[in-house]
Amino acid sequence: MKKIFAFLFSIIVLPAVADNCLQYKSVPEILLNSPDWSKTVVQPTVPMDLWHGNVVATLQDSYDVLTEIKPVDDGYCVVLKSVGATVGYSEFLVQIDMRHTPDTCPYNAVLKHEEKHVQTYLSVMDDFRDDFQDAVFVAADSIMPIWIATRDDADRAVDMMNNELQSHPDLILVKQKLHAAEEIKNKQVDRDETGANLASCFE
Repeated sequence: MKKIFAFLFSIIVLPAVADNCLQYKSVPEILLNSPDWSKTVVQPTVPMDLWHGNVVATLQDSYDVLTEIKPVDDGYCVVLKSVGATVGYSEFLVQIDMRHTPDTCPYNAVLKHEEKHVQTYLSVMDDFRDDFQDAVFVAADSIMPIWIATRDDADRAVDMMNNELQSHPDLILVKQKLHAAEEIKNKQVDRDETGANLASCFE
């Protein structure tokens, strides 16, 4: 009988308790920052294409969920107030075939081409900055205050909010669109490359 009562309490009373937190729902503030980025040039021991290098771009998207705790009857409400988002490319790893000696004509020709890819990644991110701002806002604004029984549960509530934010369809979609644009524009860079600069090194 006690188990039945506890179950009924959870499905009847807890939603009502959670509703007490809705009064604290507010429009979240969004601060979108770009990370500092770095570029490292390496020459792998595994042979590569002599005519093409490679760029590995690391996309950073981290979200700092800031909340406020409001006391209510029999507990507390954790309210999302703002999100500090850092979105952008933080590191570029440029790979060039080890058969090209650094600072020689072939090495510099390949490096110059790969630097075009680095600039392409940065350009695409600039194009999508407003889209990320909007997506983070929509995701954050959809998060309702969470009722907790004790302050010890606050960290768990913040984690829940962060997970909900990052799994929001708008945020997932804008990242998918970003990666699609990367691929399209990087392929265009390769199509526009005639190879004349590298070829002239061997004349």
